[in-house]
Amino acid sequence: MLRRALPVLLLLLALVPPALAKRDPLASQIEIILAQPDAERGFWGIEVVSLKDGRTLYALNSAKLFTPASNTKLFTTATALALIGPDYRFKTTVETAGAVDKYGRLVGDVVLVGRGDPNLSGRVLPYAGHTQRTQPAIRVLEQLADQLVQKGVKFIDGDIVADDSYYAFERYGEGWTQDDLVWESGAPVSALSINDNVMFVNILPADRPGEKAFVSLDPFADYYRLDNRILTTPSGTGPRKIFINREPGSNVLTLWGNIPVDDPGAGEALAIDDPAAFAGQIFQRLLEQRGIAVYGRSRTRHTELASLQTLSVTALASGGGEHGMPSRQPLVLASYQSSPLIDDLQVINKVSQNLHAELMLRLLGREKGTSGTIEGGLEVERGFLTQAGIPPDQYVFYDGSGMSRENLATPHAVVQLLRYAAAQPWGKTWYDTLAIAGVDGSLANRFKGTSAEGRVRAKTGALGHINALSGYATTVNGVPIAFSILTNNHKLASKSALDVVDQIMLAIVNDQPKRN
Repeated sequence: MLRRALPVLLLLLALVPPALAKRDPLASQIEIILAQPDAERGFWGIEVVSLKDGRTLYALNSAKLFTPASNTKLFTTATALALIGPDYRFKTTVETAGAVDKYGRLVGDVVLVGRGDPNLSGRVLPYAGHTQRTQPAIRVLEQLADQLVQKGVKFIDGDIVADDSYYAFERYGEGWTQDDLVWESGAPVSALSINDNVMFVNILPADRPGEKAFVSLDPFADYYRLDNRILTTPSGTGPRKIFINREPGSNVLTLWGNIPVDDPGAGEALAIDDPAAFAGQIFQRLLEQRGIAVYGRSRTRHTELASLQTLSVTALASGGGEHGMPSRQPLVLASYQSSPLIDDLQVINKVSQNLHAELMLRLLGREKGTSGTIEGGLEVERGFLTQAGIPPDQYVFYDGSGMSRENLATPHAVVQLLRYAAAQPWGKTWYDTLAIAGVDGSLANRFKGTSAEGRVRAKTGALGHINALSGYATTVNGVPIAFSILTNNHKLASKSALDVVDQIMLAIVNDQPKRN
């Protein structure tokens, strides 16, 4: 715990040579913190700037480039709030080029059209201290299916088409690793995203040792084929050890390991492979459960990145409309409108939701750039960052979430973004999306009982051997600051790395300089 580490830190500070302390108390404290074993072997970058007068209170390697991990989300969400606005709403529809006759027969395909809504799930919005789901994961799809019933649809003589062509079919960012793709943090990106593009696997021990554990999937139990090799062991045989693997592109989940017979059970959120296909299959199932006969099959409609330009030219030449539909307006059978964009920006920054950040990046490209692609969004973002006074040699991004190990940014670039945002009309709104130290989000369990609790609003970040914390704070003597703490290439254990970062943050918050 951080509080147990503080006495050691205070003892170290008491041993600071007077000459070093006289030079700059904050610099001296940070030097001591970074001289701890293993911490000194990492690469650290820090910048602290007073928002009152713009003075740099501390800087270490602030012009060097670091992999910022989820601090990348600061750039994505600031750009989205500034250019798209807090009140933007996503729309999901069910459309057809056919018509419904008096007998309830619909001749033609039924198209489920996604337009990038990140919250087609049971998530409660707006965010209130923690993210929670109180409704079924497929609640929105159920509502859309109910609307078809209300429209009198009884027979569909056509396919169920899950259409995510609003954004290009770029499921993963450059620099993501294969290990990412199994888990919720690496869920694939789609303009038609249901339940954060994950399904939940629940694992319970069998009644007797030696039998296979009970494994279930929700919300669509037969989307993946299970290869369950988890064995139930006798009571008291130690903690459970469970391993899960899915090869890229495969629909087979392999699970192995062991779980004691008295274990309460375990759960994981696992990424699905093709979100649109997942949504289409669920939607067809929901229609059939409501008594609507579907004579076709479920299929997808993607916009392949390589053919994006060709498709656009073809659509213009042929007079075709959006999603390749005929130029006349399709019949809208059902629709759903999201909550305001600002609600999702809170989710992204408070709990560091990767998929949602990626969807925001593509939204920027679709609404303000050339296309709903990664590069389209990044092009818009680069223009915004130039306006914010951040030179292009201070960063390079390959995604919107920070999952890419190829992203780079300097601490100075992060602080400059923070300073720019603080001076904008939307700055306070963006500030409120950040996690509060010791209170909520990814900082809920950090800084509790310390002088930083409630004083720090920040975005966390973590990848292997990488940690980050950047945002705003008010020091104990009332100075509002913007700060960025980035570290790469350390070999600290996860908890130890957070302790070092938090010690630096406490030194910054507790700094009481006598400055002219």
